[in-house]
Order: sequence, then structure tokens, then C-alpha cells
Amino acid sequence: MKDTVLIVEDDDEITELVSLYLYRHDFEVLTAHDWKAIDILQEGSVDLVLLDIMLPGPSGFELCQEIRKYTDIPILFMSAKSAESDKILGLSLGGDDYLTKPFSPSELVARVKAQLRRYKGLSTKQGQTGSLIRISDLEIDEGCFMVSAPHAKVTLSAKEFQILMLMAQNPDRVFRPEDLFHHIWNSPALGDARTVMVHISNLRKKIEPDPSIPKYIVTIRGSGYKFNGEGAV
Repeated sequence: MKDTVLIVEDDDEITELVSLYLYRHDFEVLTAHDWKAIDILQEGSVDLVLLDIMLPGPSGFELCQEIRKYTDIPILFMSAKSAESDKILGLSLGGDDYLTKPFSPSELVARVKAQLRRYKGLSTKQGQTGSLIRISDLEIDEGCFMVSAPHAKVTLSAKEFQILMLMAQNPDRVFRPEDLFHHIWNSPALGDARTVMVHISNLRKKIEPDPSIPKYIVTIRGSGYKFNGEGAV
């Protein structure tokens, strides 16, 4: 079965060009110019979203947040906004990759394929019996893609869960921000420490009893982060 890509872009020329390249690589393509993308996502099977930021009405950033309320399929931003702050914001809101216009259609197709490979690999693990990690009051179930903290079950984005699993499976190992980025995004183009910092901050807000005094994800000043393995079962 072919993978389906939803292009959310208000520039018809870009939509046509990207669609053509995706068709040539055996993808099914759906298109939208604005928030009607939500209707398309709810009506049918979409495997990945290509999302512009500058859309009529609410922005692509806002649309990304809405999509993340009910699906964790890959979202790849493609935008003329090239500021580092925009890239970091897009990734922190739930985006999986960020490509700046103008871009090579071949590179875009390559990134689409890479994101789908990672997502399918993660989805396959969710259907299998995975490891169960218990550390103090925190429980991480790789097989069910679930995290339980003392107060409630925690909903994490795919990237947040991957970071947490990587660190929890290697307790007390210090990870530099660039190490985490390499392992999770596998893309040196956006290897900025602040991207990792945003995700670590979001993780702490969700799993730490007191995010201002981290119990699980500890900062090692001048080096990076480590997962506190004390109390592991």
C-alpha cells in the first residue's frame, strides 16, 4: 500500500512541484490550502504532513498543535521562515523536521522517506512487547508507548518519548545535547542545542514532580544531561 502525504500549502506552484516529485516516488498525495487539512486528516488515512507556516488564517504552527491533539504522524515543516527561532519553535510544537524554502525537491523526498521509516519503526515497536522501566515513581512502557508518573499517565510526543527511552535505557550516562540530537533526529542540519533544551524542558514539565528541581532528568553543568538511575527496577 502506498504512503499518503498531505501537503498543506497556499502556494499552488510549490504544491504542484512537490506533488509531482512525490507522485514520481510512488506516494499518494492530498492537498489543502488552510485548516481544511483537519477535515482531510479526520476523513482518511494520512501517513505524513508537509506543512507550510504562512497560511491563510491561523498559522502552520497553530495547525501543528491542533494535529498533535489526536495523531503523532510525522509533520515536516517547509517554510520561507529561516530564522533559527522559527525552526526551534516548529520542532518544539511537535514538528519532526524543518526544511527552509527554497529547497531541493529531491532532499524533501529523502526527508519524507526518512521520517516515515522512523515512524513505522516506532509504530512496530508499539505493537510488540517492549521493555518496562521503573525508576522510583516513574514507569516507562516501551511496548505500549506509555509513561506513568505518580500523578497520572503522561502523554508525550514521539520525539519526547524517544528522548526519554534513550536516556532511561542508559541511566547515569551523560548525553551532550548534540548527542541527543544525533540519536533522535539523525540530521546535522538542525543540530542546535536549544532544540534539545526545549524538548528536555517539555519532558520535565510532564514527568517531574517539581520541574524546577529535576529528579529524573538531571543537568550536568558544562556537559549535558543524564537520567538519574537511582531506584531503577
